[in-house]
Amino acid sequence: MTEPSDLELEVLKAFWRGGAMSAREAQGLIEPELGWSASTTRTVLERMVAKGLLVRRSVHGLAVYEAHKGKVDVIGGVLNRLRGLLEIDGRLPASAFSGSQILSETEIQELETLLNTSTKDAE
Repeated sequence: MTEPSDLELEVLKAFWRGGAMSAREAQGLIEPELGWSASTTRTVLERMVAKGLLVRRSVHGLAVYEAHKGKVDVIGGVLNRLRGLLEIDGRLPASAFSGSQILSETEIQELETLLNTSTKDAE
């Protein structure tokens, strides 16, 4: 799976909040934030399917999309990329994200485990 771009992360946030949805439903959630037309949204969703970021299935003849990976896995990957960029050795305190609007306390704990298990394994 390819790492998501910043705009793709915004789309993923909509799916994490709203769950599985059609392109029209996704458009309704992301248009106020990104200002995309319906055709742009459909194009981006299909590209995200091709990249393995979203999964598309047919429900009663309607294309329904959903995030392929959960937010903890995706956010963990982004933070580990940042760890490499900044050359950080040691633990990353996921508790720094306690004010997050999209992560629950349980997800923050899962993120902490994911981030710091990877560090121990790499040593």
